Amino acid sequence: MRNAIITGGSGGIGKACGRELAERGYEVVLCARGEAALSAAAAEIGARYVVADAADPASFAAVTAGLDRVDLIVHAAGVLGGTYARKQSFSQWRTTMAANLDSCFVLTQAALPLMRPGSRFVFISSSAAHEPMPARTAYSASKAGMNAFARALALEVDRDGIAVHVVTPGPVETEMLQDVPFEMYALGVADVANAVAWLDTVDPSVDLPEIRLNAVTRGPWARPPVVPFEVQRRAASS
Repeated sequence: MRNAIITGGSGGIGKACGRELAERGYEVVLCARGEAALSAAAAEIGARYVVADAADPASFAAVTAGLDRVDLIVHAAGVLGGTYARKQSFSQWRTTMAANLDSCFVLTQAALPLMRPGSRFVFISSSAAHEPMPARTAYSASKAGMNAFARALALEVDRDGIAVHVVTPGPVETEMLQDVPFEMYALGVADVANAVAWLDTVDPSVDLPEIRLNAVTRGPWARPPVVPFEVQRRAASS
């Protein structure tokens, strides 16, 4: 049985990945900072959980403690923080960078000693890594940094038979999306989870650095656009 560690496992993409992998027979460990939602998610999908901050080495050490190996680690934790550069404080910048980019290093250093040939990293990035968003300078920079970190890591660990992948989705219908002030076509969390689970079936001899996912906007498979809470609030107050 393969095991999997999922960061950001209390909801959204992380929880969906945990559910999909558990249904496929993986032994899943979810981690996140908030215990209430995390324990509920773990109970719902039949996983173990560890309360931990993926950006804090001392905290995240508890996730790998007691494991003799790590087969798959999915880094889905992150925040959509920040604002325009001229308005943003350094503290806001650091919060976003820590959650989205520092965490990549922290979890890698914790998991790598337990990984073996056939193990994999999957980093959940964002289309902002390739198409930076105004008013999201820290977020865009952190996700671009994640992609660069993952590729550099892949070149370091390929000799060990360890694969590194990035899944870069466009908008995904999660709570994070609800503050966006415009309608959009969005993926579902299950779409991303299915891609993550499929990646772990790719033959280890294949180098697949990145998968980019976007919702279809035209034709018979297009879903209705998502109307975030912020759009509904503005419409109600106008």
